[in-house]
Amino acid sequence: MHAYRTHTCAQLRAADVGTTVKLSGWVHRKRDHGNLLFVDLRDHYGITQIVTDSDSPAHAVLDKLRPESVVTITGEVVARSSETVNANLPSGEIEIRARDVVVQSVAHELPMPVFGEAEYPEEIRLKYRYLDLRRERLHANVLLRSNVISSLRQRMIGQGFTEFQTPILTASSPEGARDYLVPSRVHPGKFYALPQAPQMFKQLLMVAGFDRYFQIAPCFRDEDARADRSPGEFYQLDFEMSYVTQDDVFAAIEPVLHGVFEEFANWQGKGRTVSALPFKRIPYRESMLKYGNDKPDLRNPLIITDVSEHFKGSGFGRFASMVEGGDVVRAIAAPNTHEKSRKFFDEMNSWAQSEGFPGLGYATQKDGVFGGPIANNHGQDGMKAIAEALGLGPNDGIFFAAGKAAQAAKLAGLARTRVADQLGLIDDKRFEFCWIVDFPMFEYDEDAKKVDFSHNPFSMPQGEMEALETMDPLDILAYQYDIVCNGIELSSGAIRNHRPEIMYKAFEIAGYTQADVDTNFAGMINAFKFGAPPHGGSAPGVDRIVMLLADEPNIREVITFPMTQKAEDLMMGAPNFATPKQLKELNLRSTAGVATAKPADEAVRPQ
Repeated sequence: MHAYRTHTCAQLRAADVGTTVKLSGWVHRKRDHGNLLFVDLRDHYGITQIVTDSDSPAHAVLDKLRPESVVTITGEVVARSSETVNANLPSGEIEIRARDVVVQSVAHELPMPVFGEAEYPEEIRLKYRYLDLRRERLHANVLLRSNVISSLRQRMIGQGFTEFQTPILTASSPEGARDYLVPSRVHPGKFYALPQAPQMFKQLLMVAGFDRYFQIAPCFRDEDARADRSPGEFYQLDFEMSYVTQDDVFAAIEPVLHGVFEEFANWQGKGRTVSALPFKRIPYRESMLKYGNDKPDLRNPLIITDVSEHFKGSGFGRFASMVEGGDVVRAIAAPNTHEKSRKFFDEMNSWAQSEGFPGLGYATQKDGVFGGPIANNHGQDGMKAIAEALGLGPNDGIFFAAGKAAQAAKLAGLARTRVADQLGLIDDKRFEFCWIVDFPMFEYDEDAKKVDFSHNPFSMPQGEMEALETMDPLDILAYQYDIVCNGIELSSGAIRNHRPEIMYKAFEIAGYTQADVDTNFAGMINAFKFGAPPHGGSAPGVDRIVMLLADEPNIREVITFPMTQKAEDLMMGAPNFATPKQLKELNLRSTAGVATAKPADEAVRPQ
């Protein structure tokens, strides 16, 4: 018989009754029923119930063990009585009558229990992450992550992509976030940068003649945490293709994402549906108007409408004067709110003010009669015209966001989401995908008082050189696209600008000289001068994909060892001060402090 186990804790069934087996695992929980002691034994695969009576030597050993101690148990498989069968466990028809117990490891008193799903402070959970990962929900999330990555990899290979690895130690490049820098020991004063993304390397792979590249790529960005963004590092399904149009990129990645989401849509019995292929395409400007942002949640049925024209010369002087001055008014329906009290609408206005906006106007409606200050001033006929434009029913209220176009869009988008949440309009049984396309190539930077890139400077402008030379820069669109699912941006991508002369011109419009381009992007621009194919790609975020499939509100719940919101690893004590010896080797001097402990391999990590 094997030293530790003949079966896992999820394998045994009624057919195994009468056999002698050996199991190893953690003491999940104990239940003392007088003469009988029941122990749930847990391993990576599942749980098996162990039973022992007070006369057995095994009883004395198990009785004094704390939960999470590791044991090896030898015993006989016996059938449970019909009234004690546990239908929730694969092994629920049997139990093991313990004959012999070997204690492999004794657990000290736990800082947090593993049994149960009670919430605990994040600081404790992250400091003792190895315990947190033993809990059923987190353990299942990590397994889901592994299975999703495996599925993504196989589907990409099935689509004709080849997996390559790109460097981790590389040069710093001006991207959207701060770099993590690594000092060089052999080149004093110089630094490597960890890649924010394999962007340039994957484009260089296309220049090198590899047609379809992908990798599950680690990326490093020194940026603040959010619910859908982990500080420090994250993983993405990075891919690039040669000789492709935007349509070709969509046709390649849509079946991969659709297939993965369909494969895991019923994970843990959630029974969700996935939007049909091909995914909906929404131009950027349309998305900003109808949804108030460029990552719309299409499960939300509410659509924002521009009603500025309705208030020109109207009786509601405030909106009328704003529209005359160039501002806009956006409206969001509030369906079937006729039975809501005035408090519901006032609280929405207070919420808007708490978000930093002047306020959120509203009009109530019951049986086709409008109420509230805006309706009283604008008049019933004016309100009915707005209601008709929005397609409202006789008991639907309206919220109004007014101001500069960008500010009104932002408030309307946030209000659209909040109203839908408050009224229970969002269907959580659906995955709704869409592409946001036709991003502006440039935008006007009010702070710098200049035209700058709005999205990705390496994208091909629609119309190429002719557009750059003849159009107003703010009217030029780019072959840039985002893929969005349920209001979460999974990735940005683009058809790349592979022609040096077009790249120089695009950067010139944004205020950069040819020398700037040659200095900052030397590797890529030089490569393009030796024959570069048209190419494009994208990079859906793996962490966000798993977060959606696991139905978790926070990305840290699907990452094995995440950092805190302050980018700290409480378990390993990182970041930490370097020792004087380490600093000397790297020709560095610290202004913040140094470790006073032994060299790094012997240093005591702070708790």
